[in-house]
Amino acid sequence: MRVLIAEDDRLTADTLAKRLGEEHYAVDVCYTGTDALDYLMAAAYDVAVLDIMMPGMDGLTVVRRAREAGRDMPVLLLTARNAVSDRVDGLNAGADDYLVKPFAFEELSARLRALSRRSKQTSNCFTLADLTVDCDSRSVTRGGVHIALTSREFALLEYMIRNKGHVLSRAQITEHVWSYDYEGASNMIDVYIRSLRKKIDEGYGQKLIHTVRYAGYVLREEA
Repeated sequence: MRVLIAEDDRLTADTLAKRLGEEHYAVDVCYTGTDALDYLMAAAYDVAVLDIMMPGMDGLTVVRRAREAGRDMPVLLLTARNAVSDRVDGLNAGADDYLVKPFAFEELSARLRALSRRSKQTSNCFTLADLTVDCDSRSVTRGGVHIALTSREFALLEYMIRNKGHVLSRAQITEHVWSYDYEGASNMIDVYIRSLRKKIDEGYGQKLIHTVRYAGYVLREEA
């Protein structure tokens, strides 16, 4: 899942990015409201975390302009103020939730998972044939057998199973699974797909990860 963190306190922003990265999120970070809007216009995020008080453009304005431009990702606002009027202003601007500083990281993480479920109107547990991916517990099983994945392998599988049946181009996969500062090899997606195939498909009669020539990859059942 790809997340944007927009927070002018660099220590807070970088700490959140590090902790979310440890929970398998692909995270982009910026420190001004102007940059936050640019990021939201340039990429498709699964959720955005925006501080209200930011230089260049406040978080409420960022949300309003993003909504006016048709961006419908869930938005969690961070605020140092707990007045009812402040919360109402945020929700009226188009935010989906808010969190008052200081907060526990565990609460932020739980709220992000809840926003993701709410936006897709589904649980965070996905199945395809005998493959089960639980995005809350970060567990993967096939035929009842647990499969151990690295953080990046899980992020890739999660994106594919959330879009099962849809062919995903390399550009789409890069955008959703890797953050902007990724500087790995150009064939890294192919490397991870091969690794996933070995863990998910090897030894099973029915293959679930398929290559669509000149188009990308898809997770689906085939007769």
